[in-house]
Amino acid sequence: MNVEKVLLARPRGFCAGVEMAIKSLTWMVRVFEPPVYCYHEIVHNKIIVDRFETLGVVFVNNISDVPVGAPVMLSAHGSAPELVETAREISGISINAVCPLVTKVHHEVKVRSKKGYSIIYVGHREHDEAIGTMAIAPESVTLIESEDELDNIPDDLEMVALINQTTLSLDDWEGIRESAQRKFNSVWMANRSDLCFATTNRQLAVREISRLADTVVVLGSANSSNTVALENTARRYGAERVFRINSSSELPQDIAGVVGITAGASAPEDLVQEVISTLNPRDGSEDINVTIEDEYFPPPPELRDLFRALSDAVALSLLAPCGVNSPLDDDRARSASDTLNFLTQRVSTI
Repeated sequence: MNVEKVLLARPRGFCAGVEMAIKSLTWMVRVFEPPVYCYHEIVHNKIIVDRFETLGVVFVNNISDVPVGAPVMLSAHGSAPELVETAREISGISINAVCPLVTKVHHEVKVRSKKGYSIIYVGHREHDEAIGTMAIAPESVTLIESEDELDNIPDDLEMVALINQTTLSLDDWEGIRESAQRKFNSVWMANRSDLCFATTNRQLAVREISRLADTVVVLGSANSSNTVALENTARRYGAERVFRINSSSELPQDIAGVVGITAGASAPEDLVQEVISTLNPRDGSEDINVTIEDEYFPPPPELRDLFRALSDAVALSLLAPCGVNSPLDDDRARSASDTLNFLTQRVSTI
């Protein structure tokens, strides 16, 4: 390789929802003896899933595969209401790690459906988030993936709501939104966009590096919607060569010149640093900043309740006051990457 310089998109990598989900599953692993079960991949990233599997997490695609009484976590992408209830009935401990932004979309679907709206949901049919959202009100929701599919929706609908998967490409969403507004006399949309702020920020950042770099490297898995959106955005905004990779081992050997790097919302930062080390740029690296993110999502309420109960039980056994401290009190100060790496390294040395 003959790499001159690396341009790092900022923001990149873990978003607040992924941070919350990964740390939550990490806490589950620390509290319960393996196996701990997780319905669907906790986030769509092969490296993260592999690391959790080494810690004794079993990922299942059918909730009936969870043994009765076993601890289970539901993924960040959101689940159907019936599935959430079934998980509670099956499991001794059920934690729902759904991203709050997905919960917001679920609420919108529920409310608009009850008010009699025909809901057009823009998303990817096979994606876990879309499947969970559609299940909120299947009789009211029609899923489309493109502007062309919008033509199949009847023109004479009187009450139409346009709602979308949080991880869509900003460019794709804007095109469908504009077409829907032209097609229907009035369309209800959320006052605050359903697009995840982190997804949008990462796409805006990759636009910038795509204009400046000869090659753009996108870290993340192929089944990650927001990662694929980053890859498509890089191509759309001028990068001559774009590579989506899972790790540095997949880098082509003929990369040269200025290289831009970004990472999907579920890709850990240590993978980015490995790629920089492999590229070994002569002139080092530079951050290309578009905004600063400081959003924080606290652990799921079920997990907070669990740790409060555990803390009180320990306090009682020591004849100490209850309700004083919980291991989750400093959760914000912990990074998901550092927490997961610590556990993984500890297991590898045992």
